[in-house]
Amino acid sequence: MATIVVKQIGSPIRRPAKQRETLKGLGLNKMHRTRELEDTPSVRGMVNSIPHLVAIVEEKA
Repeated sequence: MATIVVKQIGSPIRRPAKQRETLKGLGLNKMHRTRELEDTPSVRGMVNSIPHLVAIVEEKA
């Protein structure tokens, strides 16, 4: 199963509630934290909806 490593690079302060909830859904809540998540269309969609707050650090096959 393929995975991606996602890192939070932006603060959710003064962001819309939907963007904060997306961060929580990805399991991120503090700056510079990383999570290894399954590479699924739903996770990719969440990451693509907040590109100013998260970055894909690594993609594993």
